[in-house]
Parts: sequence; structure tokens; C-alpha cells
Amino acid sequence: MRLFAPLLVSAAAGLLALVPPPDKPRILSDWTRTSAASYDAWADARANRRNWAAYDFDWTTDYCTTSPDDPFGFPFRMACARHDFGYRNYRAAGRFRESKPRLDDAFHADMKRVCGHYAGARKASCLSTAWTYYQAVKTFGVGPGTAVAQDAVTPAP
Repeated sequence: MRLFAPLLVSAAAGLLALVPPPDKPRILSDWTRTSAASYDAWADARANRRNWAAYDFDWTTDYCTTSPDDPFGFPFRMACARHDFGYRNYRAAGRFRESKPRLDDAFHADMKRVCGHYAGARKASCLSTAWTYYQAVKTFGVGPGTAVAQDAVTPAP
């Protein structure tokens, strides 16, 4: 038995490394809310992905899929990336269906915050574009499409 003890300890440690931390659902929820604080926490984590490796989050994104990432010059790219993060990770957790409305609302909130940097007709145009993107994901959003996820081939910073 003494000969096998180191092997058993090594195998157990390997299995434990495959189990994500128990707070993964809470962290995922915290990073996919409608608030600016939630967006900021997600953006910080995304910039420091290696610190979150034990959680095995899916950081891949195709940004705004087949829609422009920056329609009419409005920078929606990161709102799309966070939306992808939510879709991919809740689908992997088996909780996509009940989480989708909140993920879509967070996407809309992120785009509206982008629009908050504009004024007058430019702001109205931005908000209208954000509403259109929001309605599209509410109606047609089903998760990762067939496009190649750009971050899947880009090493983490």
C-alpha cells in the first residue's frame, strides 16, 4: 500500500484541479449583472484572465458576431464580448434559458452606458442602435454561432 500512496495522492490532487471553485456560480452572476460595477469587475477579470484560470471560464468571443462591432462609430465591441461571456458560460453551466433575459438586459445596459458619452442627436442615434442590437439578441440570440471565436486563437494577456 505504501508504494501506491504517492500515486493516490497525486491522482486525487489532479482530480481536485479539475473541479472549479465552489463560488464559480456567484462570480459568474456578479460579472453578468446590469450595473457598471458588474461590467467593470468583468473587464478587470478579462484583462487578468490568468488569475481566474482555476474557474475554467470560457473567455472566447466573436464580439458582435455578424453585426458591426462599432456600428456608426459606436464602440459596442466590449459589450458584445461580455454578452458572449455570459451566453457561453451559462450554457456550459446548464443555466442558459433562465439567465438569457438578464444577460440580454446587461448587454443593453452596457451599450446604453456607451451612449452616455454622447449628446443630442448623436446620443439618440446611439440609443436607437443599442435598442436594435438588444432587440436582435432578445429575439435571435441563442449563444455561440458558427463564426470562429477570435479570442480562442489569441493568447490571454
